[in-house]
Amino acid sequence: MAYEIVATGMAVPPRRVSNDELAQKLDTSDEWIRSHTGIGNRHIADEHTAASDLAVQAAQSALHMLVERDPSLGGSYEAAVQSLDMVVVATATPDFYGFPSTACLVQDRLGAHRAGAVDVVAGCTAFIYALETAAGMLALKDSRRRALVIGAEILSKVTNWQDRSTCVLFGDGAGAVILEKTDAPTKGQGRRGLLRSILGSDGSGGEHLILRRGGSRNPYRAGETLDLPPVIEMNGRAVYNFAVKAVTDTIDALLTEEGISVEDLAWIVPHQANARIVQAAAKRFGIPEEKFFLNIEEYANTSAASIPIALDEMNRSGKLHRGDLILMVGFGAGLTYGGNLLIW
Repeated sequence: MAYEIVATGMAVPPRRVSNDELAQKLDTSDEWIRSHTGIGNRHIADEHTAASDLAVQAAQSALHMLVERDPSLGGSYEAAVQSLDMVVVATATPDFYGFPSTACLVQDRLGAHRAGAVDVVAGCTAFIYALETAAGMLALKDSRRRALVIGAEILSKVTNWQDRSTCVLFGDGAGAVILEKTDAPTKGQGRRGLLRSILGSDGSGGEHLILRRGGSRNPYRAGETLDLPPVIEMNGRAVYNFAVKAVTDTIDALLTEEGISVEDLAWIVPHQANARIVQAAAKRFGIPEEKFFLNIEEYANTSAASIPIALDEMNRSGKLHRGDLILMVGFGAGLTYGGNLLIW
């Protein structure tokens, strides 16, 4: 059995905020942000939009693509929805604290009545984790065939817009893929789908990237006055150092375990956090930077949404071809890291 991505989708808020617009309110500039991060713009949701709203839009886009590509659905969007066995949502910014899960909200709004639903929380690495989770769920029951895997974030609502060291980094968005269990081989000639994954963590670095308030460790108390809602706190240098090592070690491990070289890869799709991290990884391996797909200039860091957004852009623009060997790699809060190797 193979686990193949058969459709993709994405959604971002219509409001596009440039570096120049931020520079009107902060002591920063377009040149500084671009030179330090590679970011030029970000999309910011309005006050009424939550993670599930963007997740549903991205899911609908992927489902419409599935209808176009799967003749057995008879052109029916409803049939595509009802073919889903699982909805897995990767998010660090759920609609509600604790429960209900954002995945359940998405499942209900889509009308995917047959599907189980679960959230995956692993910071910016969450889509990597979610894809492996979905494949495992499909593997455990013969009748399960399709999983909708979504990364969705509204980071603007947990960003401190007075902290110029972090607020320039983040944006909102969602990306979705449909993962299907097929009869294609995973070994030998004609192999397809998800080949292997690496999932890792280093919880000793949890303090380096954290939403400190509101959980059971630091709950709100009656009568307490808050200067700020829960916002991202980040030790940028520590996270950067972790990320460079995580990216290079994960790429190296996946290549070694699969017995392949960098030259065998069609694309490396990294989490879109900082262009300098990609440059450091490319330098270590002697990889042309063009082999890394980057869209951080337009969307900034959308956390769990960044890799599926990138996949959808690549898919719809014709950059991905059947048989391409793709390596996806992520890192984030937790601290977590991981990668997936798949054949498109």
